[in-house]
Amino acid sequence: MASFNRVILVGNITRDIELRYTPQGTAVTDIGLAVNDRVKKQGEWVDETTFVDITLWGRTAEVAGEYLSKGSPVLIEGRLKLDSWEQDGQKRSKLKIIGERMQMLSGRSGSGGSGGNPARQQAPNAAPSPAPSAAPSQSVPPDDEVPF
Repeated sequence: MASFNRVILVGNITRDIELRYTPQGTAVTDIGLAVNDRVKKQGEWVDETTFVDITLWGRTAEVAGEYLSKGSPVLIEGRLKLDSWEQDGQKRSKLKIIGERMQMLSGRSGSGGSGGNPARQQAPNAAPSPAPSAAPSQSVPPDDEVPF
């Protein structure tokens, strides 16, 4: 049976980026991502936040270190990976994400950064985002008001 391991998340960076390099010179960084979900519990809308650890490699890690900081909104596409280790005689494991593509969802804060539309900036290896639609936007009712 074939397997499929793909994750796409949109959230905010939880801490400033700490870029480091392997002895071979490859850039790597571990980022935290807060992903918010709005769910209805007992008739009221409640925000639930999931915190996810993500590892970025190569040029994607360098771009993250240059353009992202705590609070930056970002889209990450990657795959799940289970890390296992032993600590104090106890076996431990943690599910994390290996980020393979990154899409910045806002420009660099402050006076730095390049020109153009900051919302359309992206990492060099990220998939291009679609052009804005010329069609007028339509209002969509909240999920609990959809007629089906």
